[in-house]
Amino acid sequence: MAILVIAEHDNENLKDATHKTVTAALALAKDKGCDVDILVAGKGVKDVSAAAAKISGVRKVLACDHISLKRQLAEAMQEVVVPLMDGYDAVLAPDTTTGKNFMPRIAAMLDVMQISSISGVESADTFVRPIYAGNALATVKSSDTKKVITVRPTAFAPAAEGGSAPVETIADPASPSTSEFISEELSKSDRPELTAAKIVISGGRGMGSGENFAIIEKVADQLGAAVGASRAAVDAGYVPNDSQVGQTGKVVAPELYIAVGISGAIQHLAGMKDSKVIVAINKDEDAPIFQIADYGWVADLFNAVPELEAELTKAGY
Repeated sequence: MAILVIAEHDNENLKDATHKTVTAALALAKDKGCDVDILVAGKGVKDVSAAAAKISGVRKVLACDHISLKRQLAEAMQEVVVPLMDGYDAVLAPDTTTGKNFMPRIAAMLDVMQISSISGVESADTFVRPIYAGNALATVKSSDTKKVITVRPTAFAPAAEGGSAPVETIADPASPSTSEFISEELSKSDRPELTAAKIVISGGRGMGSGENFAIIEKVADQLGAAVGASRAAVDAGYVPNDSQVGQTGKVVAPELYIAVGISGAIQHLAGMKDSKVIVAINKDEDAPIFQIADYGWVADLFNAVPELEAELTKAGY
């Protein structure tokens, strides 16, 4: 049989989370001795399908282009994925907002237990996943004949490109979707997208107000960084909730993560502790964030961040 990866995209661009999910799928396929295919489901996905076909190690790309799939709603995705599973042993998708929406429905329709947010592949039926907000790792063995798995993108390296897989168009969803996308409200920014940025600077409750986020936004613009926030800052209304980093927000693993005025609750650490280098700025020297920080600066952020901005300016940023 084979393994199916569901591509993450916005109908125009293939997301990096797809490459990382393919890496997990290839590790599973190697143990099972089978092939990996990619499903691109959306509307106007010709370019996305072509990009998916370039990922190394992929046998073929299945393209399903239909208006009901434009937002990859759970009901519409079910109509596409479930019939395909007769030919696959496992289906994998990135553990993102989109994947978290449709994968549980697919698992329910297949009558199997979903294995969520894996960070490692031990064998064809055994996987590693974080539990307790990432404070422990569980090794999970599944006896289900069909595996439904979401992949933690920050735990895997992106698959290389250079492939030339054929693109095969498959049939439209058999039944019209019972749900409908109405609208969305997204904050617009010229900065990098949070989960894809190489540098992230986040503010916490210590920022004091939404207006004070301008302090770290200046540094972010100098570094070409994305701006994030702790849940405390989001709950206080300082910034929109799509800026939240943590267990109930976005999981990031940039090359550099700067935490400003963030104490370091375990829920926040679960979303950023895989960052390559972590810098913490906090006036409380006992703040938990310093336990995982590579570099700690005990200082009042309202003095420290402007000093950092001035030094970056001197350095030509």
